[in-house]
Amino acid sequence: MDAILRTIKKLIPTRLFKAVIPAYHWFLTFLAALIYRFPSHKIFVVGLVGTKGKTTTAEIISAIFEEAGYQTAVSSSLRFKIGKESEENKLKMTMPGRFFMQKFLRKAVKAKCQYAIIEMTSQGAIQYRHKFIKMNALIFTNISPEHIEAHGSFENYREAKLSLFKALEKSGEKHKIIIANEDDSEATHFLNFKVEEKIKFGLKELESYNLDKDNIDFVMDGEKIHSKLSGKFNLYNILGAVAFAKSQNIGIQTIKSALAKFSGVGGRVEFITLDSAGEGTDISNSVDKTANPNSTSGTGKQDFRVIVDYAHTADSLEKLYEVFQDSKKICVLGSCGGGRDKWKRPEMGKVASKHCDKIILTNEDPYDEDPKAIVNDVASGIGDGGYEIIMGRKEAIAKAIQSAETGDTVLITGKGCEPWIMGPKGTKIAWDDREAAREELKKRAERRK
Repeated sequence: MDAILRTIKKLIPTRLFKAVIPAYHWFLTFLAALIYRFPSHKIFVVGLVGTKGKTTTAEIISAIFEEAGYQTAVSSSLRFKIGKESEENKLKMTMPGRFFMQKFLRKAVKAKCQYAIIEMTSQGAIQYRHKFIKMNALIFTNISPEHIEAHGSFENYREAKLSLFKALEKSGEKHKIIIANEDDSEATHFLNFKVEEKIKFGLKELESYNLDKDNIDFVMDGEKIHSKLSGKFNLYNILGAVAFAKSQNIGIQTIKSALAKFSGVGGRVEFITLDSAGEGTDISNSVDKTANPNSTSGTGKQDFRVIVDYAHTADSLEKLYEVFQDSKKICVLGSCGGGRDKWKRPEMGKVASKHCDKIILTNEDPYDEDPKAIVNDVASGIGDGGYEIIMGRKEAIAKAIQSAETGDTVLITGKGCEPWIMGPKGTKIAWDDREAAREELKKRAERRK
């Protein structure tokens, strides 16, 4: 379909193309829903909307609901899960095309899933991928500048996300729910819709909380709750999932039990050790946090942390680096997505310069842009002499791990568990930051035997 669209774009005038494109998207979405017999009408659909945290929140929701005995379906940038079956999302698209989404929902209905948990994006919204998906609830996680060049401005980016809430407001569903992070400065925009139930979540609803590099503890409804996740951003992800679970009458004891078992999400603050090699097939238990100083891992002593994370904006980098502010940080980063969001590159450099003790700039997903130009844009925000450029991502990760000392934290950001490095003209190279890190840890351990 995308090939057809590109051909049409070449054949007709730009003004006419822009006028026709909304109808084109609407028609494809309607056709997909018609072919798969409008499956969303037979399942409870909750959408995740925001700049960050959608994937982790979706996985926490799924874990809680499975603990409560429900069958769930999950569509996210990480995977497509229906009941007990799960496959990795290798599409490089958080919210896939209309036919894919409708087919996914039809499969979820056939598998007797009661809840479909879907990440929804601004790009998907402007292409009407959410049309004819009957939504019951939307969760707003947060919003910060992203995809600005694609949308033209932050206001347009926000408006694209708000269009999802307008669709919920106008839907014929009898009971609609909006759940929003009230601590986000833009929350009022996402709560300003006429729906039957609006639920706010934030830190003030907690009786107390404690954040550690390796876990989160908090008190809610008189219950002490423990999570193996890290960072304030993950506490917000937890609170959003908990708010939705409560709206569906899931009790605090079930929530507490699920959170205690939930180990994290692949490529999201994932602690890498030799012992964690081969993990990740079970997404809900894909993180091994034994990589603490003075711990033993695999064939050698690993007395430093290695962490892989998807952070690819200045804001997400800052929040990640703050979690490990008490240790020396060796940071490997680039800038995701050549040909887009060039404005954020020097901003990411500034954040790295502020928090990292050693910075290694490297290639990520250049697409059709010169990767060296991308790296130089990031470097412009750092200043003279504050970084090292190693264009080969494998070599950059190797240098970071080989230079780590006792108590250090190596932070490899930008790709998380993405399976490809995207190159020019649609080419892609199989890749996994986690495997690259494990391979280097093994080499380091063998050299030190």
